[in-house]
Amino acid sequence: MRRTLHYGFIVVAVVFAALVVSAAVRGAAGVLIAPLEAEFGWDRASISLAVGIGILAFGLGAPLGGTLIARFGTRGLFIAGVLLLTVGTAALTFVRELWQFFALYGIVLGLGTGAVSQATATTIAARWFRSHRGLVIGLFGAATSAGQLVFIPSMTALTASSGWRSGVLLLAAVAAVALVPLALFLRERPADAGTRAFGEGELVSVAERAEDARHTPVRTALRTADFWLLAGSFFVCGYTSNGLVGTHLIPHALDHGFTAVTAGSAVGLMGGMNIVGTLASGWLSDRFDNRKLLAAYYGFRAISIAWLPFIFEYQWLFLFAVVYGLDWIATVPPTVNLTAARFGQASLGTLYGLIFFSHMVGAALAAYAGGFFRETLGDYHLIFLSAAILGFIAVTLALRISTGGARVVEPAPAY
Repeated sequence: MRRTLHYGFIVVAVVFAALVVSAAVRGAAGVLIAPLEAEFGWDRASISLAVGIGILAFGLGAPLGGTLIARFGTRGLFIAGVLLLTVGTAALTFVRELWQFFALYGIVLGLGTGAVSQATATTIAARWFRSHRGLVIGLFGAATSAGQLVFIPSMTALTASSGWRSGVLLLAAVAAVALVPLALFLRERPADAGTRAFGEGELVSVAERAEDARHTPVRTALRTADFWLLAGSFFVCGYTSNGLVGTHLIPHALDHGFTAVTAGSAVGLMGGMNIVGTLASGWLSDRFDNRKLLAAYYGFRAISIAWLPFIFEYQWLFLFAVVYGLDWIATVPPTVNLTAARFGQASLGTLYGLIFFSHMVGAALAAYAGGFFRETLGDYHLIFLSAAILGFIAVTLALRISTGGARVVEPAPAY
């Protein structure tokens, strides 16, 4: 009998493309800081504050996304989010005042990227895949890296040759293109495509139904230590990833004498390595103790960031990109799995949304603090040291999560 492609993989493809665009928009901050300083005379702390507000709005999109998905569905949310990204990036080219940058990059694009994020995509993975969920979640995490790999070097080169507005218009055009496959192919649930979730047998066992229905109210979850351990470690993840490195690596590299194109290429390499690391993390998180995986990721991240202030030669910058890139978003699959295992699959959208918001609070704090301390001290050394210390603290937090969520075992097919 001829086997056909499961429709879930078509859904994964169009969602992946939307996540790539969203990640490129979010990663554009590092490219824009220096040109905005040069053209408008805005100080780095003010620009970083706008970026921090955008990251915070991005984080709000996760808990709000769970509610909006329940009302409008994932299809409606993703189409609206990419539409916001298209309009917001196009409007950004007309910015002349700092408050306009705050409104567009901080609010409009923040909410747009929050609607089209890993947090909201986890609901899609849970609906369409009974098996290999960790791998799919890892693939969605890799979309963040793909956005940086594909667009940040191109945007950096275009900004250097034709100005920052040309780079932003590139993102607007790509976002507009991404709307088409979403509108044509994204379906709400497997039943809408006349199929079942991938890996689901014709009959769903009692245990599978019970796991799908297991739910923990938010108030109950907030009273558990595990929720705060997950939220605290993910706060550190945000602080040490897109908040600090994602926003300030390119400006830091410029301070150390690297060209904008070299710095952008390093970010692209970092994104490429993160695709490998995140996919590997998704595979590993379906098979091994997720707490130990998280601890290892945070430990390696802390070591690599502690090394960053001492890098002045391009070969070491690219080596940092390789080492750091391997575990940049690798924390996502085990964090999602631990949340689902501890609190139930039915609670994943809401509770992971709250945990993801803590990630973005950490990211927003680091984005602003990075610019503030750069203005105050003249370099990023102190803020990088703080990130390394927090990384080691996250190692201990991850290992204290209860063993009930430490390993996720895929259910056997029902017959």
